[in-house]
Amino acid sequence: MSDAIQGLLELMRRLRDPEGGCPWDREQTPATLVRHTLEEAYEVVDCIEREAWEELPGELGDLLFQVVFYAQIGAESGRYDFEDIVAGLIDKLTRRHPHVFGGEAVRDAAEQAARWEEIKARERATRDVTESSVLAGVPVALPALTRAAKLQARAARSGFDWPELTPVLEKVREELRELEEAVATGARDAMAHELGDLLFSCVNVARHLDIDPEAALRAGSARFSRRFSALERTAQAAGRPLSELGLDEMDRLWEEAKRREQQGPDVA
Repeated sequence: MSDAIQGLLELMRRLRDPEGGCPWDREQTPATLVRHTLEEAYEVVDCIEREAWEELPGELGDLLFQVVFYAQIGAESGRYDFEDIVAGLIDKLTRRHPHVFGGEAVRDAAEQAARWEEIKARERATRDVTESSVLAGVPVALPALTRAAKLQARAARSGFDWPELTPVLEKVREELRELEEAVATGARDAMAHELGDLLFSCVNVARHLDIDPEAALRAGSARFSRRFSALERTAQAAGRPLSELGLDEMDRLWEEAKRREQQGPDVA
């Protein structure tokens, strides 16, 4: 094991030491770490999407520290340690890449992705007979858009899918009509139900277009944030708080911000 990894593992042991360790680190459990792990993962994603490459090593280090934290807790309980994690990872990746380590051949990345899912399905089937569903193993804790896409992809591999985009788009329109009908009744449970179906159908559109719905929504949120901030700056430059602007005027400023963004910084 490299000196750097050994040093990191030793640092983690010191932090968890019952006598001289850090009180906060000693109190942590796998359950209490989950929130921090998710935050660190999203900070890595944020760096990549902003192309903040100088920040990325630090954020990757924070994410790696989460793995080391779980490994130390596992070692203390005698359930597993860092070497078990690494050995299991090597074994899994070797098993799932027979075209690299087993003499098999694949034509391209698409064929390899299909082969990967076949291997994973076999692994799931051997783990637990109660998990025979093709949907078994899709984590409930995933972000909702990501989980919806994974569930749809699993079902599609069993043939439960439309062969083209047109009926997928029609399903979105159908779900929108059903949401409008639920809104007309005023029944909140029905509105929540139909809104969920509409969002699920939108994810299916993303899947058929080979677009990551989570990334698409993050990008949409980023656009909203930029344009709203531009709207605020324009109002402030005119000496007018947003609360004094009517909706029509705010909409006009929004469209101006949108147009400027689409034209780019080099357009006067």
